[in-house]
Amino acid sequence: MVVHSSTTSESQAFDMRETAPLAASQDMYDTDVNAKYNGALSMGVPGELAGLHEAWLKFGRLPWKTLFQPAIKLAKEGFVVAPYLGSYLARKMNIILTDPGLKQVYAPNGKLLKAGEICYNVELGRSLEAVAQQGPEAFYNGTIGEKLIEDVQKAGGILKMEDLRNYRVDVTGAVSVNTMGYTILGMPPPSSGTLGMSLVLNILDSYASSNAAEGPLGLHRLIEALKHMLAIRMDLGDPDFVNISKTASDMLSPEFAKKIQQLIFDNTTFPPEYYMHRWSQLRDHGTSHFCIVDADRNAVSMTTTVNYPFGAGVLSPSTGIVLNNEMGDFSVPTEISSDRLPPAPANFIRPNKRPLSSMTPIIVLKHNQLAGVIGGSGGSDIIPAVVQVFINHFILGMEPLAAVQSPRVYHKLIPNVVLYENWTVLDGDHIELSSENRHFLEERGHQLQGRSGGAICQFIVQTLQRPRDGGRKFGKMANNEVVHGILTAVSDPRKDGRPAAI
Repeated sequence: MVVHSSTTSESQAFDMRETAPLAASQDMYDTDVNAKYNGALSMGVPGELAGLHEAWLKFGRLPWKTLFQPAIKLAKEGFVVAPYLGSYLARKMNIILTDPGLKQVYAPNGKLLKAGEICYNVELGRSLEAVAQQGPEAFYNGTIGEKLIEDVQKAGGILKMEDLRNYRVDVTGAVSVNTMGYTILGMPPPSSGTLGMSLVLNILDSYASSNAAEGPLGLHRLIEALKHMLAIRMDLGDPDFVNISKTASDMLSPEFAKKIQQLIFDNTTFPPEYYMHRWSQLRDHGTSHFCIVDADRNAVSMTTTVNYPFGAGVLSPSTGIVLNNEMGDFSVPTEISSDRLPPAPANFIRPNKRPLSSMTPIIVLKHNQLAGVIGGSGGSDIIPAVVQVFINHFILGMEPLAAVQSPRVYHKLIPNVVLYENWTVLDGDHIELSSENRHFLEERGHQLQGRSGGAICQFIVQTLQRPRDGGRKFGKMANNEVVHGILTAVSDPRKDGRPAAI
């Protein structure tokens, strides 16, 4: 989570990332790599509740228990299954029907809930009530945590109460990057999003041309920059366990970006080994993101995840909590495959270590005024998606909705394929990269593959120009310090999302 205070200009990063349990080890998945992604053994120590409490202590205005009431009501009184959730329930049917806890919530009568039906998670509501009344201690050193640990261990996990009691949130200053005329505030490692975005934007900025990112050629340059970034970022890891200072410094350096830019040719692409030949990739997809701006123009950008959809595929029956499978974001020495990058030692498992992530919650400033808030969900697709939304609006001048809705491209480095969006989303809109762009990329040697799906982005923009009608809502300066421009919020139509104002 990244928080920016408009009154103090202070920006803080709250790292509430999961950690490896004390009983975890580098070789714990040697005999069963699948256990890194599925089942209770894939669970990391949860940190989000502690992180939210830290942020509330620093910036909160409402009483702690008040914050939980809407979620408690939804859990206990039920909520309508939205079409997007309904489609995912159908897609993950085998996982849901196999686990007693998930089945109880999402298939209470033995059949999967469908869009329009009511879903209840009464035990989660009770757990939230306890946390609302007692604070996070109810989870980290109380009855909720004890019930969760009992369920986890019954399901084959290794978490202990000691893991919960020892969890600590890492609160630091946000990473600040000046590029393309804007200041980007984001998370430090082991989140790789801010550094990855910085490197890609600095590479494009090093062309010293206002139209370097425009059109088919700009798209080719973006893809090449992404491929270099994907290779370089895998030297990142938890800075409490590995020395990443050189890699982090390089990824923030315009001079380093210029050197990479000189390796990019406008007329061709290259095989993976050209881009520094090593490391692994992440596959986190059970992720959500929200962007918030309040009346005072304080801003929050937060990415939250259980890693895969439905996490480890296990729901704790006594607490209603879905177990994460965040251990899947670590690299292990034995996970070797021809269709993905090799293991990354900087991201090997150690007790209390945080795994590398692709999360990219960012806040954008212009002349120290809030210009926008961006973030996304979708695993390793997050960084390219957030980069493209940023470029579309702030550099190419697209309106906020068009900037989010515009077709995107993605790359994993291995396999050496450009994935381009070609799908019809829930509201009926068809999103597809243009034939002109596809032809241009193919002429330069890119292998293309259409895909149904992509990262989900959330976006808030504030206009910094003051229109003729003055007033707080229309751009007039407040206290001669903070611009209160018009806010435009976009929730990605790929997920049938809708923005909300209070």
